[in-house]
Amino acid sequence: MEWRDEGIVLGVRRHGEGSALVELMTREHGRHSGLVRGARSSRMAPVLQAGNAVQAVWRARLDEHLGSYQIEGASMRAAQLMGSPAALYGLSVLGALVRLLPERDPHPAVYEALGVVIGALDDPALAAALVIRFELAILTELGFGLDLLQCAVTGGRDDLSYVSPKSGRAVSEGAAGPWRDKLLALPAFLRDGQGRPLPRREELAAGFALTGHFLARHVYEPRGLAAPETRAAFIAAALDTGEREAKRGG
Repeated sequence: MEWRDEGIVLGVRRHGEGSALVELMTREHGRHSGLVRGARSSRMAPVLQAGNAVQAVWRARLDEHLGSYQIEGASMRAAQLMGSPAALYGLSVLGALVRLLPERDPHPAVYEALGVVIGALDDPALAAALVIRFELAILTELGFGLDLLQCAVTGGRDDLSYVSPKSGRAVSEGAAGPWRDKLLALPAFLRDGQGRPLPRREELAAGFALTGHFLARHVYEPRGLAAPETRAAFIAAALDTGEREAKRGG
């Protein structure tokens, strides 16, 4: 068995003296691991860093075997992220999200989105908004997508301000009524699309509360898992850094 694909490095684990088990998110073959010999060499070590884009050839005698990778670097993005705590936490959060998907199951849209988010991790405010959208995409891929396009009560598309914590459907301001305090806030940047200015800190916090609720309800709790600690660390670092930059810019 052999295939060639492009991928993004998710993680590397030492295996023996000079080899490593390398986990990639590939475009056509999903999240896929393989053995890389000589992974700790001076040539390969900089390539096998989380966040880097690579070209990979995977070989094995049978499809179900672990197999081995031959990897060449394509875009060395990891180095520019090393000095940013928010970016490093972000890489960890993205890897944990991708690992919620079944191994070796193709998700080309997730692969594309992953590359976009990693490319923005050095811009905290933008990265935070994109990570929220990425969490929504993961929920959709797992079959728990939210309906944020029309009101669950009226069917209208105007003044959408809340989300039902049970159904995951949007609710308009006028239809919220006495249930308003029990609903989750729908931040404007998710309601209005991607053409608006970068969201404020409060909107980002509301976005993370929204996705966090549904990830816990539909994914983590049924699997007996807790949200990764790096998620809270990323949120704090990204929002605080973004707020400081906004104050300097103002």
